[in-house]
Amino acid sequence: MPLSRSLSMTSLSGVLPAWEEDELPVEDLLLFEVAWEVTNKVGGIYTVIQTKAKITVDEWGENYYMMGPYFEQNFKTQVEGCEPPNPAIRKAMDALIHNGCQVHFGRWLIEGSPYVILFDIGSAAWNLDRWKGDLWQTCSIGLPYHDREANDSLILGSLIAWFFKELTDNLGDKPNVIGHFHEWQAGAGLILSRSRKIPMATVFTTHATLLGRYLCAGNADFYNNLDKFNIDKEAGERQIYHRYCLERAAVHCAHVFTTVSQITAVEANHMLHRKPDVVTPNGLNVKKFSAMHEFQNLHSTSKTRIQEFVRGHFYGHLDFNLEKTLFFFIAGRYEFSNKGADIFLESLSRLNYLLRVHRNDVTVVVFFIMPAKTNNFNVESLKGQAVRKQLWDTAHTVKEKFGKKLYDALLTGTIPDMNSILDRDDFTIMKRAIYATQRHSLPPVTTHNMLDDSTDPILSNVRRIGLFNSRNDRVKIIFHPEFLSSTSPLLPMDYEDFVRGCNLGVFPSYYEPWGYTPGECTVMGIPSVTTNLSGFGCFMEEHVSDPAAYGIYIVDRRFRSPEESCNQLTQFMFSFCQQSRRQRIIQRNRTERLSDLLDWRYLGRFYIHARHLALSRAFPEKFKMDPMAPLKTEGFRYPRPYSDDDDESYDEDEEAERDRLNIKAPFAPGAMPEGKKKQPGESGN
Repeated sequence: MPLSRSLSMTSLSGVLPAWEEDELPVEDLLLFEVAWEVTNKVGGIYTVIQTKAKITVDEWGENYYMMGPYFEQNFKTQVEGCEPPNPAIRKAMDALIHNGCQVHFGRWLIEGSPYVILFDIGSAAWNLDRWKGDLWQTCSIGLPYHDREANDSLILGSLIAWFFKELTDNLGDKPNVIGHFHEWQAGAGLILSRSRKIPMATVFTTHATLLGRYLCAGNADFYNNLDKFNIDKEAGERQIYHRYCLERAAVHCAHVFTTVSQITAVEANHMLHRKPDVVTPNGLNVKKFSAMHEFQNLHSTSKTRIQEFVRGHFYGHLDFNLEKTLFFFIAGRYEFSNKGADIFLESLSRLNYLLRVHRNDVTVVVFFIMPAKTNNFNVESLKGQAVRKQLWDTAHTVKEKFGKKLYDALLTGTIPDMNSILDRDDFTIMKRAIYATQRHSLPPVTTHNMLDDSTDPILSNVRRIGLFNSRNDRVKIIFHPEFLSSTSPLLPMDYEDFVRGCNLGVFPSYYEPWGYTPGECTVMGIPSVTTNLSGFGCFMEEHVSDPAAYGIYIVDRRFRSPEESCNQLTQFMFSFCQQSRRQRIIQRNRTERLSDLLDWRYLGRFYIHARHLALSRAFPEKFKMDPMAPLKTEGFRYPRPYSDDDDESYDEDEEAERDRLNIKAPFAPGAMPEGKKKQPGESGN
């Protein structure tokens, strides 16, 4: 099934050019963004709304509000309580509070400091049965009593619809209200607002369809059978029919329906029976360094910290050169097949074979950062770090004594006898330290005690492929079943620092509506592997002529068999292992330059377009817009690198400047920018 091209950007220069559409009169509007993950970190939507907050606040100022559920701990640690600046919002909140429902207001302490309105679900739970009846009367959707998440989403949606009714009654015709709802958990609020004919413009964004995620997790051949699934039957068998109905009703009730990528747009068209009006890709806040070498220095510093951990973890088996060791990683929600951990492990087995057969002196240490059920760190992992620290202390003590004796000897004008400068006690201390590093077991594959060790998918597949960190293996595996933290006694690094220290992120996902992990790698100048079934991979394929040259390796999991995809991933990793240090540095520089593509300053424009379209449909007499008109943009295609990294004449500054010029003068598909010669083998697209 061919994928249509997504809406493309007009320009990607450092200074934003004028937006071709009329700017919205934000002073006459109020924008509310509703999501379950406002101040409440659960998954990727939290990253979307948190990182987008600053550019939205910059545009809307005090007319922008986020809405979500109230959790006491989150409010205490993330929100600064204050009074609403708008009296109409205060009145709407008071109407709910006087009826026994708790509503909290404040500023979310993130970049941009947006206002948040949080609804206490527990305080309104006594209304649940009545609101279930309203939902049934309105759209014939019934919620089972045992699905707490669905019940909570209905309570939240009912409170939000109630709030919007009070607010619009107070405001009258001006300012007009826009409600932007994210995912099915916020969908009930949109459904009830529309059924009660509340005068507001509505946008609904699905970041991943409910049924799509379930089907892919169940190893269905999803993309080849999109048009063959009996949707109602599949949802019913998985006992999520009521959730699916909420999601589909929200999609069809919204004035504008958006999704985050072209691959998800195709999926939504089949799963939810509505084609998205706008594709709104996910961005990040990109902080550019003033000098190119700064992020390379950060990579070197973080890599040194990872090397220290590896020294401890592999004590007694540290027979590989850390200077010739590459660090790969996969991270994210523990969805074994959806996130591609299955194909990754099989590829690692084949990579290990290739490295051994070719007698390659490179060692690959692979980290799996995926949270699973554990009861604590395992003793062997903690012991490894203790042994490493003891060795460091011993070496430091001996070094101090050696240095003092050497210093004293040099002061007297003599070169000391190196055999006598260390006494017998020093040799004894060092020998004891060496004996302490002996171990009779292999370095552990996992850093924690797993509760479901025998059935854990990653560990089961490690046993199948036989990668147990033995001396002969060129690929070593470390499974860290917990998110990273700088306060950890084992690997004290935040996720961002850890990513900066790695050489390659590998995310061969089968189901990935967008994919923030490879995006974060790109922004930090770290090459990554993604697939053409992820929104990020499709986006990069569309906008970059030669993604691999810029450190974005795209595995074909859509049009190739699993066996072919696995071989392709293996070849990508093997080729990466064969790169010289110079080639890796050049590639990191190129990867970091792609970060402009992912900046919210550019991608936020698609949200502007969606809001304008919603207003034109909700209030056609006030806001004019051709509903069939696409975004007024040209296709953009980032050209291949100007020079080959094997070429001795490679000049980083010259290539960076040429890339900047190409960004400032984007060209339509099939065209070449003026003065740019076509590279050998480059397609005109």
